[in-house]
Amino acid sequence: MAESETYRKGQEMRRRLLGDAFVERASQTVYTDPHMRKFIDVASETVFGTLWTRPGLDLKTRTLVCVVSDAATARTEELAIHVRMALRQGWTEDELVEVLLHLLGYVGAPLTREAMITATKVFAEVRKER
Repeated sequence: MAESETYRKGQEMRRRLLGDAFVERASQTVYTDPHMRKFIDVASETVFGTLWTRPGLDLKTRTLVCVVSDAATARTEELAIHVRMALRQGWTEDELVEVLLHLLGYVGAPLTREAMITATKVFAEVRKER
């Protein structure tokens, strides 16, 4: 993919949100496949380069929106990514747990339980990486 300014901004934003180590690990595993490489190139430009760089919401708030939408729709792999982002943007483990517990009354116990399991795994991974 040709590197437009939006693509470059997206690459920078993705690294800011996830950290260099995570991006490098994903690039050497998930995104070595040519089809997945196309996916991350398009996502870098459209999602990270356009949506995440819009004015109006700070990055901390945007990460929480993602955590809630992933938990509510049982997108556990995406939830793991967004919990990591949320921690990097300043949300604490306790705050994120409270957000997920709050969803119990709105999306139900099974989805909340699954989200809590995912978040707990990410918390442990991030603590280990520090």
